[in-house]
Amino acid sequence: MKIAIAGASGRMGRMLIETVLNDSGATLSGALVRTGSPHIGEDAGAFLGKQTGVRLSDDIEQMFAQSDYLIDFTRPAATLVHLEAAQRHQVKLVIGTTGFDNDQKAQLRAAADKVGIVFAANMSVGVNVTLKLLDYAARHFATGYDIEIIEAHHRHKVDAPSGTALAMGEVIAGALGRNLDECAVYGREGVTGERDPSTIGFSAIRGGDIVGDHTVLFAGIGERIEITHKSASRLSYAQGALRAAQFLEGHATGLYDMQDVLGLR
Repeated sequence: MKIAIAGASGRMGRMLIETVLNDSGATLSGALVRTGSPHIGEDAGAFLGKQTGVRLSDDIEQMFAQSDYLIDFTRPAATLVHLEAAQRHQVKLVIGTTGFDNDQKAQLRAAADKVGIVFAANMSVGVNVTLKLLDYAARHFATGYDIEIIEAHHRHKVDAPSGTALAMGEVIAGALGRNLDECAVYGREGVTGERDPSTIGFSAIRGGDIVGDHTVLFAGIGERIEITHKSASRLSYAQGALRAAQFLEGHATGLYDMQDVLGLR
């Protein structure tokens, strides 16, 4: 598989590059960075002390012309630019970008009529199994339990709540027959009054180098149940993204997520 990486000079981009280079079934075909990046021209494997022959570049057209897949963990505006080019070049996409609004998500759905896309807020196998556990738990804690989602990430993360926290909220809301847009509460301040039992609360922590911690709290009278996932490394995200690209080998078009990739649907 000829795989290009977007955001190739960032923390996640470098982990993706390392994962592709270590996989015998994949070839690094491109390493995309933003226009004006001081890293343009560097070898994509320089941070590993390796010479890959692939240079960091901002040439989107050239990258797509020589690739079959793009793995993109950047930001919504950049991902949508890549999405447009991917359709023209018939390049399949694995998208781990978070922070899309509803209109931007609609653009992803429309593009999936032309190219295969795996779009997931979190590519980790563990997180996606956790989502299945949350669906089960929410159905059994539908009444008498208050639900709070607490997430923590590094100081550089630009969106909150995290895409994974929102995905957890959507799974729980779906299991309870609720609309997350209507029942979500994002942080509290001042005199808020008593907690509405139909709401799902979110709290976001930002600090240091935390890769990603997520806890869902089901708080009843006399007991609390906590379901937690903690990431110690970005490797699990990168390995999941590569697995998603492998899944797309058999899917020319369509919009999928990691539940499809892992057979958890």
